[in-house]
Amino acid sequence: MTASTPDVVREARVVAGPRPVADYLPATDPVHVHCRQPRQARVPSRAVGAGLGYHHAMDLGLKDKVAIVTGSSRGLGFAAARALAGEGCRVCLCARSAERLQQAAEEVAERAGSDTRVLAVVADVTTPAGIADVVERTVDAFGGLDVLVSNVAQARGGGLLETGDDDWQEAFDQTLLPSVRAARLAVPHMKRRGGGAIVITASIYGRESGGRMTYNAMKAGQISLAKALAQQLAPSGIRVNSICPGSILFEGGSWWKRQQENPVWIADFVKRELPFGRFGTPEEVGDVVAFLCSPRASWVSGAAVVIDGCQGRAF
Repeated sequence: MTASTPDVVREARVVAGPRPVADYLPATDPVHVHCRQPRQARVPSRAVGAGLGYHHAMDLGLKDKVAIVTGSSRGLGFAAARALAGEGCRVCLCARSAERLQQAAEEVAERAGSDTRVLAVVADVTTPAGIADVVERTVDAFGGLDVLVSNVAQARGGGLLETGDDDWQEAFDQTLLPSVRAARLAVPHMKRRGGGAIVITASIYGRESGGRMTYNAMKAGQISLAKALAQQLAPSGIRVNSICPGSILFEGGSWWKRQQENPVWIADFVKRELPFGRFGTPEEVGDVVAFLCSPRASWVSGAAVVIDGCQGRAF
């Protein structure tokens, strides 16, 4: 699950002319650099689950912004919370499991540099009371709200004839409706701050066929919801985007469980479906989320941003 030890990247320098290729390379690279192959030093490990782990020189302008990340005790939500904290946000993490949430909060606080910049709320955000408690406690603790990352989902079922109304209702209640409720509660606080940013975690299978039917339908709904909200909220200075990750590997996640159960099938899947020869990492998704939440993405709204290493077939 964990990424390889981060490369130490050289400090950005202000120069009068174009920067030499060597300025963009890790400090551990050889002094001599062949200009015809400047990218080779940045090829990531091809081990499954290995991330890039770069230190970023760009200031995303998120210092002291207040963010809520739902479903943030592990996986994509945890990576997003960690990335936002690393960019200077004060972050509320929330999940149903108190033990894992506390561990995640401690790790995010370490990234933030202080445990006073992180709030952990045990709550089921698929319920009206749960998400209301998260928003209220965040605003009470930090004085407002600027960023919402909506990151909870569950969808069961099989084919058309095997999937009953209860399965469809559960998928709606656990995936699409929580995104609606969270946005409805967050937006008034963002308007008071003069704007904000919302990111909804969808999937490449919200854009094309693949995976479980109920999951596909709910993820397509989240992409459509994000677009509709983006158009509605633009006059208030609130940007809304969805992200569409491909197959991401982390300990305890669905792909990790499949890998433990059937490593031969997973190896074939990686070879057949993943052009880069590896799964994506949560950190690679979290970094994109942080960018989309930042003023650096000020003209990005209503987009479905694909983060899949070219896994998907859709344009």
